[in-house]
Amino acid sequence: MLRPIRISAPGAKPVSLLEAKGAAKVDFGDDDALIEGMIDAAISHLDGWSGVLGRCLINQDWRLSHCDWPSCRFIRLPFPDVSAATVKYFDEDNAEQTVSSSLVTRLEDERGTVIRFSDDFAFPSVFDDRGDGVQVEFTAGYGAAATDVPRAIRTAILLMVAHWYNNREASTEGQRSEIPFGASALIAPFRRVGV
Repeated sequence: MLRPIRISAPGAKPVSLLEAKGAAKVDFGDDDALIEGMIDAAISHLDGWSGVLGRCLINQDWRLSHCDWPSCRFIRLPFPDVSAATVKYFDEDNAEQTVSSSLVTRLEDERGTVIRFSDDFAFPSVFDDRGDGVQVEFTAGYGAAATDVPRAIRTAILLMVAHWYNNREASTEGQRSEIPFGASALIAPFRRVGV
């Protein structure tokens, strides 16, 4: 398996600038760009392939590539909450082909989303000189809108932004300025373990 590639970003953010300004108790516009950057940093810390949650927050499209078909009839996707998936491959002539959706099932287990190939599907030959001969393109996330993201995660983002805005140094005397404990506690139930 190659590293997953995001092919389209989310169309929204889990929290708005107005919500973040309210959490940080900011009622002026001079620091809007700074706060937007902090929102993006908090989302980046939690979301996607490199995020600590191991999942996508707002719907986004990804591609997972393999050099050949799996030895079993399953491909494990790197994220849970997958709402759509399409399997493609490059045939012996290096032409892209799409596997019929009737031959593919999307399943959720305790570790996330799995693509299962029907017993009726005979794995066709894949072009030999490609490292990405089999590809799964999929949409992962809680939904398309900010309100689809669990409130606990949205609150954690707001806590992080407010904390960073009000504590802009790496540490202050007597305490470290990391992610606030409340935010860590809020996101803990949503972390995927053993990905």
